[in-house]
Amino acid sequence: MVQFGKDGALRVILANPRGFCAGVVRAIEIVERAIERYGAPVYVRHEIVHNKHVVDTLRRKGAVFVEELSEVPAGAMTVFSAHGVARTVEEEAAARGLPVLDATCPLVTKVHVQGRRYAQAGRALVLIGHEGHAEVVGTVGQVDAPVHLVSSAAAVADLDLPDDGEIAYITQTTLSVDDTRSIIAALKARFRNLIGPDVSEICYATQNRQTAVRDLCRVADLLLVVGAANSSNSSRLRDLGVDEGLPSYLVADGSAIDPAWFDGVETVGLTAGASAPDALVDDVIAALRRIGPVEVSQLDGIEETLEFALPRELRGPMTAASRPAMAN
Repeated sequence: MVQFGKDGALRVILANPRGFCAGVVRAIEIVERAIERYGAPVYVRHEIVHNKHVVDTLRRKGAVFVEELSEVPAGAMTVFSAHGVARTVEEEAAARGLPVLDATCPLVTKVHVQGRRYAQAGRALVLIGHEGHAEVVGTVGQVDAPVHLVSSAAAVADLDLPDDGEIAYITQTTLSVDDTRSIIAALKARFRNLIGPDVSEICYATQNRQTAVRDLCRVADLLLVVGAANSSNSSRLRDLGVDEGLPSYLVADGSAIDPAWFDGVETVGLTAGASAPDALVDDVIAALRRIGPVEVSQLDGIEETLEFALPRELRGPMTAASRPAMAN
């Protein structure tokens, strides 16, 4: 029998902010509006965001998720995911005449623009990020020059670049701010002619959620992060809890909760990655309440008001001019 802390009740403190960021809200709305406007099915290349609950909900509404454009029928409405795609994917869609809505997060697009600008200036380009992540694959494919990927400060020494060369760096948007800072410091220590964005230019939502988790760890005995296992930003939040010395768990929803984690625990910190909806946080709280009494409160934090505009094709009422040519 699990016994919560001293008075038998479990305090659950919610991080603030948590959950959906502006880029995720925009991406989901693009798919939903596309289905409403053009009818199902709408084909989405790659998971629109890294969360099974979100993907399954959109699938029920009429979205079809594919990994390659070859799986998209001729003329079918196609959406590029929030992570961005390589130019070869854009070119393939154009060559096939597919109507496309681009749900790439504007902050990821900003990284693409930075990378191209540095490469066009003749600088060797270093990308701080995780190999194989959808955002990294898209970013590398957006730059018409070699891109040197580095994922740790220790790996900087192995970069096959001259110490006195003209070097620039860009970053994946969902990284640990602390890890990125250490990698930038290692780059600066090795390369004398280095330029790149300040760590403060990492995605605002990534920074805010990591700051909120640090605050949460000061008052909690255990950390729960709601998010998918393949969500980079969610995994980084869990890692922060581990770094702070707290038992820390990444859970997809309430079904992943193990009652044994909470024996003797008084205070749980609860947050969610940028691609996890509030409904999953509620599901985790409901699972905790099935174990024993729970008191829920929320930390003070940053209020996020940023919104990103939808693609022009999805704004305003449907008109003949806004309707793409669709195959019969």
